[in-house]
Amino acid sequence: MPLPQTDHAWYRALLARCAGLPPAVTAVVHPCDDHSIAAAAEAAALGLIEPILVGPPHRIHAAAEAAKVDISGFRLEPTPHSHASAARGVALVRAGAARLLMKGSLHTDELMAAVLDRETGLRTARRVSHVYLMDVPTYPKPLLITDAAINIAPTLDDKRDIVQNAIDLAHVMEIPLPKVAILSAVETVNAKLQSTVDAAALCKMADRGQITGGVLDGPLAFDNAISPEAASDKGIVSPVAGQADILVVPDLVSGNMLAKQLIFLIRADAAGVVLGAKVPIILTSRADAERTRIASCAVAVLMALGAPPSKAVA
Repeated sequence: MPLPQTDHAWYRALLARCAGLPPAVTAVVHPCDDHSIAAAAEAAALGLIEPILVGPPHRIHAAAEAAKVDISGFRLEPTPHSHASAARGVALVRAGAARLLMKGSLHTDELMAAVLDRETGLRTARRVSHVYLMDVPTYPKPLLITDAAINIAPTLDDKRDIVQNAIDLAHVMEIPLPKVAILSAVETVNAKLQSTVDAAALCKMADRGQITGGVLDGPLAFDNAISPEAASDKGIVSPVAGQADILVVPDLVSGNMLAKQLIFLIRADAAGVVLGAKVPIILTSRADAERTRIASCAVAVLMALGAPPSKAVA
């Protein structure tokens, strides 16, 4: 049986909304392989970003040659190694010289260590978290999944910020009152299953105004969150069940597996961005398709520079 296919309308709509914005000056941290330098060059060619390439010049030029891209028009900030690249990229943002941060070929932990440094980083009062924005061929609307990349085993307080970050992104994506499903293995509260207790607490936090801008329900199992039929079969009466816009996973492992299953098994389009720092952070990997890397840049640009109303896309 052939796999379902997305028509990529969501991806085209993202680019259409960015068309009215100036390129966002972006510190591209350590783009020292062909994948990361090609992503930066393609995003620049589409008018999404104005790259500042931060890293060892000889390695950046070698990567550009391997990728067959012209970087002669890009500003280059020389650094001796990846650790220094992360620190310099963050410093450019702190100084106001860049509006976005983009991960190159260094490890995510190394970049985030510089971002989260208490003295020189980009911390805010909000917990930093990652959100996948996905176009799933078998789901009728965009789907946000969080957190699948940053917070390994988030506490209840962490999850409050994770939820709020995702809601804020949903608003930028023109989802005015997103339906937020707090996932677990079951849809009833069980004191032995901490994710169900956290889900119930998050819903009460929303009732008390500690989380704003969305409608929360949980705990919900995955099927009950995205399938009206499954929710009906279980007798769940909820404004969220069966029609979630945001899926909040219990931990990084479950979120990472869920997102990658959708990407690799049913060819969902995806964009990934880190929120909660002073600027959005574009976080991509070598395994990401070109469309994923460009969509991630577009989402970050909309977050950083403001989001004009969407335009009709044929």
